[in-house]
Amino acid sequence: MTSWNSLPLEITYNVFGWIAFFSWSLSFYPQVILNFRRKCVVGLNFDFLVLNLTKHSSYLIYNASLFFSTVIQRQYHEKYGYGEMIPVAANDVAFSTHAVLLTAITLYQVLIYDCGNQKVSKTCIAITSIVWVSAAVCVFIAWPNNSWLWLISVFNGIQVIMTVLKYIPQALMNFMRKSTEGWSIGNILLDLFGGLMNYAQMAMQSIDQGSWINFYGNIGKTLLSLASNYLAPSIEVEIEYHTIRKDLFISRAKVCNNYTSDLIVLVGTDICLLFLPFHLVLSFFTNCKYTLTLGKFVDILGALVSLVHCCFTRQRRIEGFQ
Repeated sequence: MTSWNSLPLEITYNVFGWIAFFSWSLSFYPQVILNFRRKCVVGLNFDFLVLNLTKHSSYLIYNASLFFSTVIQRQYHEKYGYGEMIPVAANDVAFSTHAVLLTAITLYQVLIYDCGNQKVSKTCIAITSIVWVSAAVCVFIAWPNNSWLWLISVFNGIQVIMTVLKYIPQALMNFMRKSTEGWSIGNILLDLFGGLMNYAQMAMQSIDQGSWINFYGNIGKTLLSLASNYLAPSIEVEIEYHTIRKDLFISRAKVCNNYTSDLIVLVGTDICLLFLPFHLVLSFFTNCKYTLTLGKFVDILGALVSLVHCCFTRQRRIEGFQ
């Protein structure tokens, strides 16, 4: 089994991993708490929940299989080399298990709380049905040749697709309702921070091993972090808090002198987050020792603080105008 070359990097890897775990895990609670306080789930899109459950179930299958199965680990080493470390850590399995549980609890809230006239769309039912039927077919294809690594890679691909799709129904519903009531912005902020820590964790492994195979060997985790870092904040913050509340922002601009600066910071943050993972990868490639500089962490922290500041300031001012 491949071992770590540097104890400090191993410790940092584990620290980043568990920070990502707690951040991503906590991201489920703002919505659950909001539903509990309101005793109502109106405003929370049910398609989002169903797609999210499919996504996390697929991710759990991938993580648990690669982490616990020696057969799949051997197939991974045969494909990528015996000198490579398995790209799934204990925190990945813990997060996936927790995510499935919390998503199921949120779906249970849908059953017991007021949901108005909302329901799961036929499109969502069709998508999830196709996904699980396709997954079942892949099981029968993989069975004769014991192609288990290929099979769990299919589940990994499913979770990536679901990550991209799941935010769309919620964003569209908020746009049609011209309201974000019932949807918690807290999960987006925690999702963002978890994605940043996840990238940092993967970078630690690459630095130690002098190889970037873990990034494309676990492409699902890489793309998941990218979606957390850019797709979710962009959809939920830009569309909802600019398009939906455009008239409110115009009014607010008359009484808030730093509206323009807030907007510039938010747009700049989105651009930074879009290119951040590529910036990190390319910068590491330029040095054989892969030494992290303080500046990179300052960039990450600055982007995060800017987005958190803008979102919470905007939310507070929106509440003041309502």
